[in-house]
Amino acid sequence: MKRSWNKPSWLALLLVVLGVAAFSTLGCWQLRRAADKEQLLAAYAGSAGQGTLSLEQARRSGTSEPYPHVRMRGRFDRVHRYWLDDQIRDGRQGRFAFAIFEPEGDALALLVNRGFVAHGNDAAVPDLPEGKVELSGLYAPPPGSGLRLGGNPLPRTTQWPKLTIYIDTQEIAEDAGRPLDSRVLLLDAEAGAGFERKWTPQIMPPQRHRGYAFQWFSFAIAAIVIFIVLHWRRPNKSS
Repeated sequence: MKRSWNKPSWLALLLVVLGVAAFSTLGCWQLRRAADKEQLLAAYAGSAGQGTLSLEQARRSGTSEPYPHVRMRGRFDRVHRYWLDDQIRDGRQGRFAFAIFEPEGDALALLVNRGFVAHGNDAAVPDLPEGKVELSGLYAPPPGSGLRLGGNPLPRTTQWPKLTIYIDTQEIAEDAGRPLDSRVLLLDAEAGAGFERKWTPQIMPPQRHRGYAFQWFSFAIAAIVIFIVLHWRRPNKSS
């Protein structure tokens, strides 16, 4: 016995059209996000081969180079220091050491990420140098903070270095009582520095975005299949 098509209601038709459109839009958005992340990772990987700029040149370039390599002279603020806690690198828990750096001839200071230290190795971390020093590294956005669900110890900490679970340059500027650059400096690797400096963008990898895109497209296909199954039935047998 042949199947027959049961004419769907306008409401059912509207719901399936909206659902397929929404799922497809989300899938395409995830694919675009994957492409953006690939470009970002490529720019990050290629930053090592770039020429070195001054901090002033990097600031003028804006976002034309996502991770410019810069060099600057100045001195560290030896008081206002921060630990970015709850970090994991190569399966080890630890934290990143941040300090405020005052570039020579520039009123706007910036945070410097000195590198990663595994828990238990804090005593081996060298103190900040005195006087003027020269620094080089990547001029990059601060690490992502994800969802902020409260519990950050920074507002309650009174002793230096202070502990924080995310880097918000505006919040740290208010805590330190001085304006700060919205970007940070990721110091170049240096033998005997006492820190690990393997810089990679803290972002969702492109593969995960593609996985989410596959899920959204699967939902769109499932909505169409369910719609067809519900409206394409065998007619009842006559007695």
